[in-house]
Amino acid sequence: MEKIRERSGFHDGHEDHLKPVKAVDLRQCKTTNDIIVQMKSSSFEARKIGEAADVLEEMFADKDCYTVMTLSGALTMAKMGLIFSEMIERGWVDAIVSTGALIAHGFIESSGMTHFKYEWDMDDKKLFELGYDRVYDTLELEKNFADASVLVDKIFGRQEYDGKNFGSWELCEIIGKYLHENVKGPSILKSAYEKKVPIYIPAINDSELGLDLLSLRSPSRFSKRPIVNIGHDALGDVLDFAKRVQNQKKMGIFTIGGGVPRNWAQQIGPFLELKYEISDPNKKLPRYRYGVRICPEPVSWGGLSGCTYSEGMSWGKFVPDGKYSEILVEATAVLPFLVKALMERFDAKEEKK
Repeated sequence: MEKIRERSGFHDGHEDHLKPVKAVDLRQCKTTNDIIVQMKSSSFEARKIGEAADVLEEMFADKDCYTVMTLSGALTMAKMGLIFSEMIERGWVDAIVSTGALIAHGFIESSGMTHFKYEWDMDDKKLFELGYDRVYDTLELEKNFADASVLVDKIFGRQEYDGKNFGSWELCEIIGKYLHENVKGPSILKSAYEKKVPIYIPAINDSELGLDLLSLRSPSRFSKRPIVNIGHDALGDVLDFAKRVQNQKKMGIFTIGGGVPRNWAQQIGPFLELKYEISDPNKKLPRYRYGVRICPEPVSWGGLSGCTYSEGMSWGKFVPDGKYSEILVEATAVLPFLVKALMERFDAKEEKK
């Protein structure tokens, strides 16, 4: 082999300090984290998952880092909600930006209602007649929506709220307070309230929760509550988020899915640049230094959901020398294992103290 190498001039990888890939040996793995660590030395999306775990660990452990988690898709309906609650309760998340539907389904779940499996031989026309709404392989119930609207009436149907505009984070805080006082067990809204983590829903009207709030402006068929004109201060949401992040030393983002939540959270750098361009041009503004994205959308479609963090650097949303990892996989397939591995890492650190 040495003579062949001498004749060809081929390098062997080691002399150029290349890192070898290694086989995942499950016989050597006793924990979820053991598998994730080995995946870091493998290839394709498995390697990205291993690398993402390291970025998240550093981001969550960095006391100077303000961490934002963005959520899209029906992840609470897909039963990922307790994972988010765990992350909040461990102090890994400082702010959340979400779709309204995700929070609405989570509110339904945390209030004791149930989602059901869709079987592939079911007829969608029949489901409509029975009051079952399908999200891929899971069923939401019209009865759940009706019961949730009764709860929204109960929580917000108060004369003191009439004519007031709220940020979406304030609306979520009010619901979280109700769950804290009336419901046992963790949930994303309840945990966020207890840990003082704001939840922003930029497009709250694009959800059952938003429609229920809008319905407060009409007489209720469920109760004798007064008509309540509650407003959503969408621009105030941006200003509140800016106030929280503008003086942070570092920022990190954990993006699950894409859509409005991702862009809304990422646009804060350009917004602050615009805000301070005249008033304080020398002010050092925060941009995301850590980033992990779990989303299968390809970059070639040209949408924000699939664009790379590198592309975001051109907009001034991310620093060039940051630490990033992007996993092109549907979130439910990887999120439980990734978060469980991080739980094991941080628990091991606590045990050593």
